[in-house]
Amino acid sequence: MNVLVTGANGLLATNTILALLARGYRVRGLIRDTKKFLLPPQDGLALAIGDITDAASLARAVGGCDYIIHSAATTDMGLLHYEDYHRINVMGTEQVIQAALAHGVKKIVYVSTANTFGYGSLQQLGDETRPMKAPFSEAWYARSKAEGERLILAAKDRIAVTVVNPTFMIGAYDGKPSSGAIIQMGYGKKVVFHPPGGKNFVHVADAAEGVIRALERGENGAAYLLAGENLSYRDFFKKLASHSPSQPLLVAVPRPVLRAAGYLGDALRTLGIRTALSSVNMKILCICNYYSNSKAQQELGVVFRPIDAGIDDAIHWFKAHAML
Repeated sequence: MNVLVTGANGLLATNTILALLARGYRVRGLIRDTKKFLLPPQDGLALAIGDITDAASLARAVGGCDYIIHSAATTDMGLLHYEDYHRINVMGTEQVIQAALAHGVKKIVYVSTANTFGYGSLQQLGDETRPMKAPFSEAWYARSKAEGERLILAAKDRIAVTVVNPTFMIGAYDGKPSSGAIIQMGYGKKVVFHPPGGKNFVHVADAAEGVIRALERGENGAAYLLAGENLSYRDFFKKLASHSPSQPLLVAVPRPVLRAAGYLGDALRTLGIRTALSSVNMKILCICNYYSNSKAQQELGVVFRPIDAGIDDAIHWFKAHAML
């Protein structure tokens, strides 16, 4: 069986490709720049140069594939206009749907984000029944992924579709780095400044397993949270310290300081200056957005490990590539 994986150089996509190959699938990775691909050449893997926003290159990549795992997206928090996210995360998704229909693809697995669902507390975790809520409903990336979800799910009567919603992923093959920047931020440091909130952390290898389980047994039109361990940022850095050569002093950044930084970012953005600082992004750092993985465990059979395993894998990979 042939599987096209879009955004093949991403953290989750790379881990998913490895897991697919280990299962005997033939994989085609859609990528814009082959120099950024992290895996060596291997049997069963081919790369297609192209872009989900370019219909011609996408059609060439989709041709002959039985399934699509659509993980390509822009996650850049510094973009200045919603249209920048919409073009890739929404219109690109529409292109994937149309290409899949035109080439007789059997199923699409759409990689979204946990934040399209409403988060909860440790006492009452967020799950797939909860509607998206602020501040994520105000965040352009999360909004664009929610819009992409709606497009995918609207196609369920024409093609089988399943959505996966991973939380914050930690592990190997984080070449940018993306979410793994939090490892670089805290590993081996004497002092670590951390936000007051918290989030759900998932081992990227477990999330990749969830993607494949969704491909193989996910219900048409269903969505599955791929969630691991719910932790405050402080508790995450305590875990990271147990894998580090030194024990840092952990200092919580006061909410007023983060709010002020957010307002500064808003001002810079009005001047056309790209920055990840914004009032919305700072609000996100101040909340605890926690999620349940019960549905993925029960219906897909995914086993989620404590995030220590992901931390350990990320540290070893970063060190092996002189990134830590």
